[in-house]
Order: sequence, then structure tokens, then C-alpha cells
Amino acid sequence: MNGATGPGAALAAAGVTIRPAGPDDAVAGVTPRWVALPETTREIAAVMRVSAAHDLAVVVAGAGTTLHWGRPPERCDVLIDTCRLNEILEHEAGDLVVRVQAGVPVETLAEALAAKGQELALDPPLEGGTVGGLLAAGLAGPRALRYGTARDLLIGITIVLADGTIAKAGGKVVKNVAGYDLGKLFTGSYGTLGVIADATFRLHPLPAARAWVVWPDAAPDEVLAVVPAVTASQAEPSAVELDRPAPDGPCAVAVLVEGAAAAERAQAVRDLLGEKARVADKPPRWWGRLPEPGRPGPGPSSEPGGRSGGDGVLVEIRTVPSRLPGLFAGALARTDAAVRGSLASAVLRMALPAETDPAAVAALVSALRADLADAGRVVVLSAPEPVVRRVDPWGHVGGLALMRRIKDRFDPDRRMSPGRFVGGI
Repeated sequence: MNGATGPGAALAAAGVTIRPAGPDDAVAGVTPRWVALPETTREIAAVMRVSAAHDLAVVVAGAGTTLHWGRPPERCDVLIDTCRLNEILEHEAGDLVVRVQAGVPVETLAEALAAKGQELALDPPLEGGTVGGLLAAGLAGPRALRYGTARDLLIGITIVLADGTIAKAGGKVVKNVAGYDLGKLFTGSYGTLGVIADATFRLHPLPAARAWVVWPDAAPDEVLAVVPAVTASQAEPSAVELDRPAPDGPCAVAVLVEGAAAAERAQAVRDLLGEKARVADKPPRWWGRLPEPGRPGPGPSSEPGGRSGGDGVLVEIRTVPSRLPGLFAGALARTDAAVRGSLASAVLRMALPAETDPAAVAALVSALRADLADAGRVVVLSAPEPVVRRVDPWGHVGGLALMRRIKDRFDPDRRMSPGRFVGGI
């Protein structure tokens, strides 16, 4: 491995499983030199100390479902694969708290918690992801309206910094929030500040019952007119989701009601939506999933395709509910993009096929950003390289100067996923 005294030998001597990287380990087209497979936080720290000593750039990967989001890294020498960090370390069911290693699959965690009548109420919109990937990408699903996002449910975190320092923040009990801001910094940071080793979450009991109210063939203006009343109603919905497969056809809206008297509360929502709506005990097939770019065919990330992810264009729109009618009457009405997401939280995701003209994608993103102005953000989560050359995935970020200072403090040598995040951080 690169000579008896080179970085490869130093990594091998660190007591961590190391293997040469191959084409399947490429991160958005950038192939690392080695893959490290640590099993403990201390082993992560050992890899980071060697990387610091030899100026090696590091990217962290879980299942790879969102590794293609953001920009490709400027360089990648070591890929830290978290697949062996796969233990549920502690589950204090009485305190509604779980501590889990970063490489645990989200589905595995959900099954273990469900056996105790509990859940982590995040509903990430991708199958097969890990806890670390969920945090790094800041993922949350439809029920963020009621339960919040990963930042809200994370109460403790263990991280390894670029120089190998192990740091902890927060605690195992909900009342102990010391250092919680550190967790917020790392959530959604795309691996640019350090390595998430484990996380502690606040849990919720599984609802006694669930019911969905589905309106399958509405016009966007009809849906948007009634959503405020649904969201503010005493039925207290946990989610209000939209699916618009194409601009020239009908869209569907689905409302989730959970907990006591779910059936009766669902009927109250149905009365608000009108006679075309129906109550169901299961969600529609599109519920909680990313939009599909055209029909037929998979969504841009439904088949991760190794570590480089999907090949479509995926855009996220975050705004305030009052701006949604203007968006659907404006830029979204003039595109063939499929749109899916939360009407109550005003977080939408838009998908286009990979073969879409890059100039057309750039024009659409510019139009959306112009429509929103300062009332939201439009982020290109993933796109083919010709699109990324034409449009800044993140757009204008008012806090960029502060974010650069944070990056300089945590990773002054720019070795953690360099270039992947906002402003080339």
C-alpha cells in the first residue's frame, strides 16, 4: 500500500480494516485511494489522525443513498465506510431515548424500536439509508409537520473531528441539552465538519391508530385553497402531502391523522376536503417517497446505483405556505417536472429526467429562485455534471460567511469532503 512508510502503510498500521478502493467506491465520479471500515469511534479517530498527518482528504459513506447529493468532492483519498458501525448501543425505553451508531440502517432501527412500541419519527424519503446518512443530509419525511426534523429529535452526538479528536455533545436524557447546538451544526453538513460516530435521539410511542384521507384527482388550486383549513383544524394532522406527477394532469393530496380517535378525526378532514376524498387505513404508494422524473421509471434516488446515486435531477424547494399558490401558478406550471412534498410545511421536491436540457434546468431553477426571492430557498440536491456546471446547486446563502468560519474552525485544512457543500465548503 503505497510503500512501507507512506500513508497506505500508516493506515494499515492504525489497526483498522483497510482495503484498496475500486470504481464502485467512487463518490460522484471521484474515486478514493483507500476504503476504511472502522468498527468503533476510536478506530474512526485512528483513521483521522493518519489522514491529518498525511494530508488525506476524507469522505464518509453509509449506504450511499445521498452520497451523490451536493457537489462532487474536490478530492477524496480515504472513504470511511460506516457499514461496521452497526450497533444499537442503548435503548432506554422508559426515557424514550435511543443511542445508535452511525452505520445502523434506518429500517433496522425502526424494527427494533417498533418491537418496544416506539419509533424515531423522521420517515426519511429514501429506502436503505443509515442513521449517519440521515443526519448528514438532514433528511426528514412527511411527519416533520408534527414531530420536527432530525435537528429537533437529536439530543446527543459523538463526532470525530478532522484531527482525530473525539467530541461529545448532549446526553441520553431529553432534559440534558448541553451541547445540542453541535448536533445542529453537524445535521445537514454533508460530512464537511467531521465524522458522525453515533447519535442519541428522542423517541415517540407508536400511535394507537393511523388513518389517511386521500383526494386522488384534484387541481392544485383546489388543494391549496383548502389546505390552510385542514392544517389549522382540530383534527391535528401529522402530515399533508401532495403528489403532482405532471403539470397537465390531476394531483393527489393525502392527509395523515394519528393517535386517539384517528378514524373520527380523519372523517372530519374528509369533510373539509370534500366528497371526492376518501378515508383509508394505508397511505398511497407515493407517500413519503421522492418524486419520479417522468412516467414510467424510477425516481432519481430510488435505486442508488452504488456510491454515486441516481442520475436524475432532484430539486428541493423550501418556502412558506403563503407562497405556494404563486409557485404553482408560475414556474411550476411551466415545467414538466414531477413535484411531491409537504403542503403544510411548504417543503417540496421536484424531479426531472437526467436527459433534460441543462440550460432548461438552469432556467427553471433561476425562475423558481426569482419567484421566491427572500421567502425561501431552492437547492439542486442532485444533478448530472452538465447541469451542475450551469447552476449553483445552493444559490445565494446569506449565512455563508458564518458557515465558512465554522468550517475553518472544525476543518482548517479542508480535508473533510472538500467542496461538497455551500459555497464550495
